[in-house]
Amino acid sequence: MSDSQKAGGRDLWSSPLASRYASEAMRRNFSDATRHRHWRKLWLTLAECEKELGLPISDEQIASLRAHQDDLDYELADEYERKLRHDVMAHVHALGDQATAARPIIHLGATSCFVTDNSELMQIRDGLDLLRPMLLATLSSLARFAREHRDLPTLGYTHFQPAQPTTVGKRACLWIQDLVEDAHALQRASQELRFRGVKGTTGTQASYLALFDGDHEAVRRLDAMVTERMGFDRCWAVTGQTYTRKADFTVMSALAGLGQSAAKMGNDLRLLAHLKEVEEPYESGQIGSSAMPYKRNPMRSERVCALSRFVQGLLLNPAETASTQWFERTLDDSANRRLAISQAFLATDAVLQLLLNISQGLLVFPKVIERHLAAELPFMASETILMETVRRGGDRQQLHEAIRLHSVAAGARVKAEGLDNDLLDRLREDELFAAVHADLEELCDPQRFVGRAAEQVDEFLEAEVDPLLRGEEESLASLTGDVRV
Repeated sequence: MSDSQKAGGRDLWSSPLASRYASEAMRRNFSDATRHRHWRKLWLTLAECEKELGLPISDEQIASLRAHQDDLDYELADEYERKLRHDVMAHVHALGDQATAARPIIHLGATSCFVTDNSELMQIRDGLDLLRPMLLATLSSLARFAREHRDLPTLGYTHFQPAQPTTVGKRACLWIQDLVEDAHALQRASQELRFRGVKGTTGTQASYLALFDGDHEAVRRLDAMVTERMGFDRCWAVTGQTYTRKADFTVMSALAGLGQSAAKMGNDLRLLAHLKEVEEPYESGQIGSSAMPYKRNPMRSERVCALSRFVQGLLLNPAETASTQWFERTLDDSANRRLAISQAFLATDAVLQLLLNISQGLLVFPKVIERHLAAELPFMASETILMETVRRGGDRQQLHEAIRLHSVAAGARVKAEGLDNDLLDRLREDELFAAVHADLEELCDPQRFVGRAAEQVDEFLEAEVDPLLRGEEESLASLTGDVRV
């Protein structure tokens, strides 16, 4: 046994996306085994369609290909690749050694991108299909949270300075609205995704035209048949050797957009955790700090922000790749795409796992929220108090100057002495405000200052979120976010 085996392989670098963060389903989707099974399915489907359209391919050859769809021999393929320095041809030869009857017709008329591009598009399609339910489940959980706290007043902030109050539910709708846009973007990316199809070496289909003795209709039908059988509604009408790399940018833009929304929500939750108003789930045995036993760090939200930043950073890769392709194709896209696309999906999957976990267990502390609101609300209510006192017969200019002086004094008490805001007590002692002394508490009721926040929650969820989730409730109910470590 090698030292590496004794260490469980941990003395060699492996991606944390695989070992720590992404779900098994997404890791499986972008695995070598899935990629190479797609290759074999593509070779089988190509041969079946070519046979149906009249090429001399036997039933025995088709049966031989079908019999070896899943028994990938990686030792044999690796041996061929070391010799040939070509991954596709290595697998062609390995399959030919297994499906010996089919050896003469494997990859017939195809170029390497027939299997590489098309299989990657299948992985992208299936990756989008894995992400969407997790995002919808997150939206469902956040919608429940928003409804539950639709009318719970909380201090609003601009520039992270106290501003007009809002509600906890309304603030959650800001997160939800961004994620709804991401759900639509993922859906568009999925709907617009096209198969590369059967296009040949430089996209002209010349090799297939030669195989079918110049029969353009047969070549056109071959392209359409393979596209449909591989589960796509349409393929690119024109390609070089590869499909346009702008398509990768479109998909990864949707992932990066989701990263933006997730990081915004994660950052808000980190700030709310500091304020002790709202916290992410925290397990009984979880340790916040190796040195400070009392710590309750927002680990999940911090990880969301970290992974989201990584996804957004990856967007430069498909942009550069699309812009630097030479004519019909250049190979500097291959290694980059193999890294960037798979990692973007794995990281986005990890972000959604975390978001779902967070959204299903958010903790709200109303008493802390109330205390923070009470500390600032007298200042915010000063105009309301002023106007009501004037309405009851007071002198607006005299009252304005009085409330200004009381506000300055109360603010100094808070900042310089660390004491509570006593503005209301000062107003109670000032005879200028005698007309409203009995109503000061009512005039400072937080519900007077949240506007239509609660109604906006109801209207937004009903108009934008409920239609998106309609019919999905049962399938989403069983989904839970997986925080692996």
